[in-house]
Amino acid sequence: MPANDPLLSIGQAATTCGVPAPTIRYYEEIGLIPPARRSAAGHRHYGPDDIARLTFIRRCRDFGFGIAQVRLLCGLATSPAEDCTAVRDIAADHLSSVRQKLDELRGLEAQLSAFVDSCESVCCGGQSRDCTVLADLAKA
Repeated sequence: MPANDPLLSIGQAATTCGVPAPTIRYYEEIGLIPPARRSAAGHRHYGPDDIARLTFIRRCRDFGFGIAQVRLLCGLATSPAEDCTAVRDIAADHLSSVRQKLDELRGLEAQLSAFVDSCESVCCGGQSRDCTVLADLAKA
């Protein structure tokens, strides 16, 4: 790293990357990022490569990739010999998972909508113990 590149404290790195400081420590603990450089007083310092990796990890997590997937993507991002097919496959698997969750959420939305509509038309304003929503939730 060039001498003129600034080193950031963990707090500054956290702010820059949008990742809480405890999360940065956790990523270091599990080996997702290399151990930080330390000052003479033992304080962590992060350079531009660290910031780029932390930002990359945050973006992966924003998209819902799990830690194991992020670890693979980080490895692929720094591997000059790997074909991008592996990256595409990881993204495609995650996309499939997201689509499945969306289908499940649509089903949940339909059920909750039916609960609310039933309450509106049958019992709204009555005693809560007689609410159709509670009765529907109690069904097996």
